[in-house]
Amino acid sequence: MMADRFSGVGMIFALVCCNCMVSVQPAALLTDHETEELKWKSVLINIRQLKNKVQLNFGDLSQLSLPSELIRHFDSEFMDQFSENYINLKSDASGESNIQCLACKLAVRALQKLLRIGMSYDEIGKIVTMGCQRLKVEKPDVCVGIVNSFKEEVLYVLSHISDSAESVNNVCGVVVDDSCFGSSGQKIEWNITLPDIPKPPINPPMPPKKDLPKLKVLHLTDIHMDLLYRNGTDADCGKPLCCHDVDSGGGSAGYWGDYGTCDIPLRTIEELFKNLSRTAKFDYILWTGDVASHFVWNETRDALLYQLKTITRLFLKYFPKTLVYSAVGNHESNPVNSFPPPFIKGNMSISWLYDGLRSNWLHWLPGETSTTISKGGYYTVLVHPGFRIISLNNIYCISGDWWLFMNSTDPADELSWLVKVLQKAEADGEKVHIIGHIPPGAQDCLKTWSWNYYQIVNRYEGTIAAQFFGHKHFDLWEIFYDKDDFKRPVSVAYVAPSLTTYVHLNPGYRIYEIDGFYAGSSWMVLDHDTFIMNLTETNIRNEPVWRKEYSAKLAYNMTSLTPKDWDDVTQKLLNDKKMFKMFREFYYKSNSRQFPPCDKDCLKHMVCELRSGLSHDLRPCQDLFDMNNEKSFEHSFYTWLKTKSVC
Repeated sequence: MMADRFSGVGMIFALVCCNCMVSVQPAALLTDHETEELKWKSVLINIRQLKNKVQLNFGDLSQLSLPSELIRHFDSEFMDQFSENYINLKSDASGESNIQCLACKLAVRALQKLLRIGMSYDEIGKIVTMGCQRLKVEKPDVCVGIVNSFKEEVLYVLSHISDSAESVNNVCGVVVDDSCFGSSGQKIEWNITLPDIPKPPINPPMPPKKDLPKLKVLHLTDIHMDLLYRNGTDADCGKPLCCHDVDSGGGSAGYWGDYGTCDIPLRTIEELFKNLSRTAKFDYILWTGDVASHFVWNETRDALLYQLKTITRLFLKYFPKTLVYSAVGNHESNPVNSFPPPFIKGNMSISWLYDGLRSNWLHWLPGETSTTISKGGYYTVLVHPGFRIISLNNIYCISGDWWLFMNSTDPADELSWLVKVLQKAEADGEKVHIIGHIPPGAQDCLKTWSWNYYQIVNRYEGTIAAQFFGHKHFDLWEIFYDKDDFKRPVSVAYVAPSLTTYVHLNPGYRIYEIDGFYAGSSWMVLDHDTFIMNLTETNIRNEPVWRKEYSAKLAYNMTSLTPKDWDDVTQKLLNDKKMFKMFREFYYKSNSRQFPPCDKDCLKHMVCELRSGLSHDLRPCQDLFDMNNEKSFEHSFYTWLKTKSVC
């Protein structure tokens, strides 16, 4: 994720545009507007007063010129509203969100007005770049690259959506956080229609007999291969990604990888593939997205397709007879998170990526999957009689995709298609595994998409045997509950650890033991083993040192891995300090010392995350907080999630 740092470059545009427009606009636009300037001064004074308390990275605001020419483009009524609301803000825990909401809303209005008066994308891009550099939002070259990458998408979308208060609130509610939606709440809402067919009675899954066939399935996710990685360079260069020659002022980046702000070199990935091909045999492989590095300010379409092809070749070289089932990640596109819906045509369309996915994935998939891959980057395949895999492109739920502000309603008809596939699977007596990149309960998954998906999982809980995702880089799971009372667990999503080290992590992967290939198989996950590479030891010995970190059943003392069993584990974590300490170590891939210590609130936050198969909804966590303190817990929980946002 790196989702917060570059959430569609929205906050860069927001923080810059409402603070820095002075020296580049035409002098003819300058006006006095003394009343508005006084109000703006009040806003700046309040920002300065709160700056230290909320530790905002606004740069030195005292060096900025007063944006009187920007104010020229604001309605007095609009300035009255936000100046008054902002001046009355209290310096409490929510101060940072309030400031960012204000900045975002002012910026969106400003950009839309600049577009309406005919300012070109390039002219606005120069303004934003200059502001990004002066405010020190990022390093100068990062400012140039990220603005150039995003300006066409962001400005095109802003020029094609309404400038109403509701529309502006929706943009900032997604880009910043829910508090920006205002008192009326989120307006990005839609519903998937489920078939009017009664839900079959649910029979709780029963663990199979020990002597029945079992599958061995490898899960790799968030590879984030960095072809520019160089050992001996600076691993903490102050940019979103380091360990590059351009940052070499002397450094200690390890040969096989580094705990700093770096992704993983190709040689480490290939050594893993080579080792796995020699030591294990898999029935099939899951590969759930994010091939490219976090060098998002300097990517190209050709470079991304080359990286996709490079990993595909490694699979074909080391696992020539093993089927690979893939899902697309948010880093596969350029710019990152950008997945235009099918109605966007021409050079701005996403067809270049879907064509690339199709040509690579068809090494393992039947030809009939081409249609849906070309339409939306998703597909389904019958792996074995009675067993089906569905690969979702759930980047259509990511909050950093600006295209969704134009129309977020079931992009590419994916969830409607999912319902049809699941309904047919139910009728045919099939069990289904769903794979994707973003866990549906992730904070950067839009609430409306997540809620619709949650309802689908509820309806087809008897058909969906397991779910597999990545994206978070950490090691966890998400539980789905009965949507009527949020008490009965109905499904579990396994969120596998990343192969990349980004950031402060050991490389990791997972192997599942799954019930099957036999008539009447439950196709449930029976156990999983998680492996890590000890990066420190590997760099000292100059050879990869992989070890099994843990087995789920043994570590958590589980008899089976049903949704109820995983829910029971979350209950134990609240009271068993030894188990929680162990879980936290696994969560951070045996490198928890790199992360802040965990107090009682942190414990509740981590448990709530495990119960959150539904994004932006605390109902599964009701027992973790006093109802009188729901807002406080909500704020602290989502703030905590933001601090871990690295995907």
